[in-house]
Amino acid sequence: GVVSIDISTGGICAMVGGRAFDESKFNRARQALRQTGSSFKPYVYSAAVEQGAMPDDTIVDAPISFRSASGTWSPHDYDNKYEGTITLRHALAESRNIPAVKLAERVGIRTVIDYARRFGITSEIPPFLPVALGAAEVTLLEHTAAYTTFPNDGVRLSPHSIRKVTDYEGHVMEQDFADVHDVISARAARVMVELLEGVVQNGTGYAASKLNYPLGGKTGTTNDFTDAWFMGFSPSITCGVWVGYD
Repeated sequence: GVVSIDISTGGICAMVGGRAFDESKFNRARQALRQTGSSFKPYVYSAAVEQGAMPDDTIVDAPISFRSASGTWSPHDYDNKYEGTITLRHALAESRNIPAVKLAERVGIRTVIDYARRFGITSEIPPFLPVALGAAEVTLLEHTAAYTTFPNDGVRLSPHSIRKVTDYEGHVMEQDFADVHDVISARAARVMVELLEGVVQNGTGYAASKLNYPLGGKTGTTNDFTDAWFMGFSPSITCGVWVGYD
């Protein structure tokens, strides 16, 4: 699945719903609800940045457990290693899980969900800490539209696929303009762009740096690599890519 959106207008530039339309009419860009993995973390970091966190603030990446009604949950990283005291910049670039969960606990998971709603995520999100690591299911279209907020100074334009309808003589019968939503402050958006540029320059999204464009973005995978995501943006285009199996 692929969705590409013009940041300045909210217009959908491209959409791919699957490998072969002859094999499946199901549009994975609009219809598939998939767990986001670590590509959800920027919503957690946005909430923290709005509350004053900065890229070079430090956080401890070390074993931790959380108690709930259903038992004890001990998050860990894919490499089962811990890096000790690290900056938020490094934590997001390397997609460390424990710092993301600690930030979510610090700002409150319900606050994180409220921020995800501001970004335009409408899918159901349960108020549990694993959501910080992408346990919630969203569509690729809403996820990509949400990411347009970062390079657009905190403003999100609702995505649309029809610009206008004209008659045979060129008279405009209908014209579609995006709804404009203030999501986060311009200051917070610029801090997030700086953090997400670090993902491409020095982190898990490094492969994208070979494109030789100014890019920011975030990778995401779910358990056993059932889903893989890259959500990226240049100053003009935001693009979301999902690869997985139904």
